[in-house]
Amino acid sequence: MALRYIRTNDDDLLRKKSKPVDGISGKILTLLDDMKDTLVSANGLGLAAPQVGVLRRIVIIKTEDAYYEMINPEIVEAKESQVKSEACLSVPGKQGKVERPAYVRVRAVNRDGEEYEVEGTELLAVAFCHELDHLDGILFIDKATEITDRDDDEDDAEEV
Repeated sequence: MALRYIRTNDDDLLRKKSKPVDGISGKILTLLDDMKDTLVSANGLGLAAPQVGVLRRIVIIKTEDAYYEMINPEIVEAKESQVKSEACLSVPGKQGKVERPAYVRVRAVNRDGEEYEVEGTELLAVAFCHELDHLDGILFIDKATEITDRDDDEDDAEEV
């Protein structure tokens, strides 16, 4: 396992659409492990493969209780809306208010090749949407209605 370099918003790769994962290989498992280590080291909530330079449809999201490793994730249901302040490991020093669904249900494949679904509300719904956007080359700054400089001592943005 290793730490990977997190690309920032001036990197064109972040604007490209990721390709689906065709099968779970040793490379995919290593990528998942490296992404987890990188996420922990960066103290973030979520990380998508393009953020570490890999154009594959893979994200990892950390909660207090668990890690969601998601291969080929897709939102299958979304309801209501909420506006929250977001930040991103790939957009250092910025935060913005973004409207997202208040509830989402996501279908994905885990590292064992098993399909599963997970539901998220509030911050978890934001994290799912934020990370899945990365897979389509979309950054939160593309959707934000207000972007400001981030002051780590005062902000309420979660670094997704």
